[in-house]
Amino acid sequence: MSPIENTMNCDDYRKALATNPDFDDESRHMHGCADCQTFNSEILALNQRIRAAMELPVPELRMPELPDLDTENVVSLPSRRRMATPAWFAVAATVLMAAFIGVRSLSPDTSGPSLESQVLAHVDHEPMALLPSNTPVDSNKLQRVVPANIATMNNDTGLITFAETCPINGNQIPHLVLQGKSGPITILLLPDEKIAETMTLDGDNVHGVIVPVGNGSVAIIGARDEQLEDVKKNVLNSVAWGV
Repeated sequence: MSPIENTMNCDDYRKALATNPDFDDESRHMHGCADCQTFNSEILALNQRIRAAMELPVPELRMPELPDLDTENVVSLPSRRRMATPAWFAVAATVLMAAFIGVRSLSPDTSGPSLESQVLAHVDHEPMALLPSNTPVDSNKLQRVVPANIATMNNDTGLITFAETCPINGNQIPHLVLQGKSGPITILLLPDEKIAETMTLDGDNVHGVIVPVGNGSVAIIGARDEQLEDVKKNVLNSVAWGV
């Protein structure tokens, strides 16, 4: 009895057959194992489906009739072997996949919400921050929310009554509230959101802007009748991004 007859079992047989569909079962293991006979039939059926999928119909190549040529001065070129259909299919699939990956890598992802919509949604989800108040936020808390490595703000900013760290566009940013003439005004410091020009914000009951500041930006949102121009000047003069 050969070594393969001594060692072949169900696992060995199935691994060998899955690796090589033309595996020669010298041990004759399959003939005495009903489970492996079923496995063998499934592998053969799978190979047939794969082969059928690879056999793409190729139309007959018809060349137009050409006038007789003077072949005496024509250089003979080596004949080019016709590529088999499976090989052509594999090459075409590779090229298409590479092109798809290249386009996806070069195309910007525009599926996410815009910065403007995220800012407005965040203001809507923080109603407690917009309660009128005359009590300034604790200076130690303000320093924790706006550390020096993010920004520094001078006293011209106004009365800050709210300060928390909140998520915007995947970043944790300082969320401040000032008391304006018509009500609370939301200030979002966005050091990682560089924009080319001022963006206008227009919500159901609020309006505002996102203003470029150096390599970042600042969002300022107030009530519909709030005049934001003076507030914007004070805030922009007060913010200096940290390094």
